[in-house]
Amino acid sequence: MLQALLLMFEGEAAWDRIVLKERSFVAVFLFHLMPMMVITAGLEGLGMRHWGKWQSGLSENKHFSTHEIIGYEVGQSVLNLVMILVCAYLVRQLGRTFHGRVTYTYTRSFTAVVFGFSPMFLLRLLDPLPAMNLYVTWFIGICLSISILYNGLPRLLLPDPTHAFGLYMSSAIVLFMASGLVRVVTALYLSGSVDFAHSFIGNNLKELMGNPSP
Repeated sequence: MLQALLLMFEGEAAWDRIVLKERSFVAVFLFHLMPMMVITAGLEGLGMRHWGKWQSGLSENKHFSTHEIIGYEVGQSVLNLVMILVCAYLVRQLGRTFHGRVTYTYTRSFTAVVFGFSPMFLLRLLDPLPAMNLYVTWFIGICLSISILYNGLPRLLLPDPTHAFGLYMSSAIVLFMASGLVRVVTALYLSGSVDFAHSFIGNNLKELMGNPSP
């Protein structure tokens, strides 16, 4: 979370330090991405337990059970992880499309996406508040994320100068749409608009768990 603040307020200097350290995929995953996901999931879970979330169908705040919280946070974490991995792949492919140098690896695009998403995860610390609109925290967070990527992408992906802005804009669109899709899915569940537990997939999973194969 501290790194997110440094990227927002120091910008170029913070990105330069990230490039110089040349972290491995495992290091970025374990020491930056996982702590962000665990901290935000833990705090949000506490908020869901103690304050609940407003659900229009109930006309009141719903306080989630421990089972519901664990299921939701695990599902949300998986969605976020898949989103980041896919975004990193797409950003790398965009770098090739825009005639970027092919010397950088998937690790570099993964690093750019993970650190780029830092402000969005930082804003999610406000999600536990019962009156907080989940779309507001996402929108402000993703706007901050896109803004700091302006300095980060050229340093990590080394695009040709003539194509740098095109790569930045295309990558920004990918991150905006992917994170927005995840936010819509999670917000619909918390608001009670969609009952995933009784959906087609949820019912089939319960049948499989209740009737295991011999």
